[in-house]
Amino acid sequence: MRWLVLLEPRGELTTGSLVALATTARSARLAGAELHALWTGGQAEDVMSRLRGLGIATLHAAPADHIPPLSHEAWLPLLTELVKNLEIELIVGPASALGKSWLAALAARLDAELAQDCIALGTTANGTPLVRKPLYAGKLLADLRLERQPALVTLRPASFQIERSGDALPAIAYHTMKNPNNLRSSIKEVVKVSAGMAELADARIVVSGGRGMGGADHWAVLQELCQELGAALGASRAAVDAGWIHHAHQIGQTGKAVSPDLYIACGISGAVQHLAGMRSAHKVVAINKDPTAEIFQHCDYGIVGDLFEVVPMLIQELKAQRTQAA
Repeated sequence: MRWLVLLEPRGELTTGSLVALATTARSARLAGAELHALWTGGQAEDVMSRLRGLGIATLHAAPADHIPPLSHEAWLPLLTELVKNLEIELIVGPASALGKSWLAALAARLDAELAQDCIALGTTANGTPLVRKPLYAGKLLADLRLERQPALVTLRPASFQIERSGDALPAIAYHTMKNPNNLRSSIKEVVKVSAGMAELADARIVVSGGRGMGGADHWAVLQELCQELGAALGASRAAVDAGWIHHAHQIGQTGKAVSPDLYIACGISGAVQHLAGMRSAHKVVAINKDPTAEIFQHCDYGIVGDLFEVVPMLIQELKAQRTQAA
């Protein structure tokens, strides 16, 4: 039994890729599966230290500076060949925009089952992959058996400790990429939009604003809080739809899913669509002047008050603590 994890080609190993790999490694140990990983983001040696002790048998590396890293079409022949030659039974990737795009294209090429945006991975008693997937914006959790081989899964990042066993490093197998011919699509430019002090997908702390922000000119207070905490800046769909902030910051059913250690929701009512994107946060702090807001039913700590009064007090206290520590 062999499983394969696709690592995002973004120049460095992303948190989403590492968490998907660690989750799969844990399930592979229980199922007795041989674990492989594919890295197409550059030199394999650049990521080896972070793969230590995860139980990976082989890291398949395909350095190819001449191939657009975000073009799943260009990489599909290598992916397909690797899956077939190794007789891979399960393929896992991070539930990022890139990971979902690559695995959807691969599922179509292989005519395989695909479960997107899953929050847990395991196996049945006979080794059949079993995943848990939120439905209806997280109102329901469905356990799905993937009985056709190969099966494909994308995993949301989860807030848990990476489990390592020993210091063993995987073997490296290098693959040669040929120049792709007759590509039907090409990438002309990649524009990176900053989501705050840290990237949303990788952030351990996220500060989000909602309809209670009141306008596009009022976000400086949250940006300052992000700077003090080293946090990423998020937003609800209501704030994005109003044109107050770029869609890159949107968290929720139609935005990004995050799993930080701390999530601070400012002026967010708690609509189920938003909860779907931050449900797996470890600790949630809600600030809202409406004591009946739904968000208070889904937080660990709630502050009833005007965010434009509460957040500056938080910033002042953080600065005072930093000064005292210095």
